[in-house]
Amino acid sequence: MAQVGYEGIAAYYRQQIQDGVLEPGATMPSLRQVCEQFGVANTTANRAYRVLKTEGLTLPKAGVGTVVAGPISNNIAARVRLYESTGKALGDGETSRIVEVGTVGADELVAPRLDVAPGTPVHVRRRIVSRENAPVHISSSYYPAHVVAVTPELAEPVSTGGSRELASERLGVAQDRVLEEVTSRLPTAAEKDALGLTASVVVTQVVRTVYLADGRVVEVAVKVSGGATILRWVTPLR
Repeated sequence: MAQVGYEGIAAYYRQQIQDGVLEPGATMPSLRQVCEQFGVANTTANRAYRVLKTEGLTLPKAGVGTVVAGPISNNIAARVRLYESTGKALGDGETSRIVEVGTVGADELVAPRLDVAPGTPVHVRRRIVSRENAPVHISSSYYPAHVVAVTPELAEPVSTGGSRELASERLGVAQDRVLEEVTSRLPTAAEKDALGLTASVVVTQVVRTVYLADGRVVEVAVKVSGGATILRWVTPLR
């Protein structure tokens, strides 16, 4: 393999983790093996591993070395990067099954985030995302009228490959920032069934509001994951 820098090495293993080639709990190659595979110095391999650790993808384990952390549900930043590099928002080991598409009245959770009155008709796309055929999370995306107007594909029960990206492109305005609000609660019966939860476990709910550069909201999404799934993201502090 041609020699690459630490960023390229980190990207290689990041993709393997996202695709499920390296599963949660798997032991990462030793630094010596990384050096031999990529033809780099120990300092380069070590720097690449530090990147993976700071991204929350790996953890040190006494007596073992570095292991893959997880199970994980990727955050929006990871999916945006994936879309930019591959043209799709799902990794190779992931699938998305749409279970509902239609118009609903905005409830008290969604309405204020879309800046509409409760009961206002909004478009919803509800899907179950799985990794290696195991359900990871349920995601319900709500879109305001101006988004659906330019992206009629959202009304069809098929995957768009990147709904926010498609809407952003059609509107001619880039995605700018996201507010993510995390809470824990008991699952509904439907959520337990969809996620294969057999006990009275707590689920994690993430409410995600995505803004365009002009201040408009392009999507409000409610993602629900089983309690054993770890949600990870890195926020730059400068």
